[in-house]
Amino acid sequence: MALAARDGERIAVIGPSGAGKTTLLRVLGAALRPVEGEARVLGTTPWQLPAAALKKLRARIGTVHQSPPIAPRLRVVTAVLAGRLGEWSTLRALGSLFHPSDIAGAHEALSRLAMEDRLFDRCDRLSGGQLQRVGIARALYQRPALLLADEPVSALDPTLADAAIGQLVAQSDTTGATLVASLHAVDLALRWFPRVVGMRGGQVMFDLPATQVTTAMLDALYASEGGIAAQRPQAFAAAGAVEAPFHKPDCP
Repeated sequence: MALAARDGERIAVIGPSGAGKTTLLRVLGAALRPVEGEARVLGTTPWQLPAAALKKLRARIGTVHQSPPIAPRLRVVTAVLAGRLGEWSTLRALGSLFHPSDIAGAHEALSRLAMEDRLFDRCDRLSGGQLQRVGIARALYQRPALLLADEPVSALDPTLADAAIGQLVAQSDTTGATLVASLHAVDLALRWFPRVVGMRGGQVMFDLPATQVTTAMLDALYASEGGIAAQRPQAFAAAGAVEAPFHKPDCP
């Protein structure tokens, strides 16, 4: 089944572990070349582009990773500002490592996730959930045309996860960015995304408006993991990680 997204559309991709959700997002992010078929991203075919054009395309794509690829000794402000490295000259990028070039911009992005008080902390002093929020702030600061999120709130408790997804949705609404998110929390997918794609074994099982996704469909999709009942959000129990709640689902 072919998948296509309109500009500014919000799509949740759900399915059991190993369904191919991360692979799909890597293809959309021009990080993985498909073995067969064709992928068009932001109106282009990435793997037919020369190197310079491919680099410019990737600068228009923002990706929030489940485990953000952030150097442990990096300061939070620098990690957030890295969202725009694709737009900056080499000189500005290097200079920002020593003297952050847009502290106010990083502060604003972090404040949307109640992380502004950690602006100058080193990233190795943060919990897993806090690092995920820094990764989200980096994507918000980048303001990409295509925003991809791969299990972006897996280390957050339900309240924090809901608010963080709300910020990604608000970013899409405000900037017109297309948002595609892989989520294991089905409740979040159905609440925040008008369109839901169900995947299993690398195949698209359904592609429907959220209002048309039934419990029977979800039970069939997650049959190998005990059905939909097993996917309900559980109490946050990550050892040593304490997250402060925040309630800022709208863009400032």
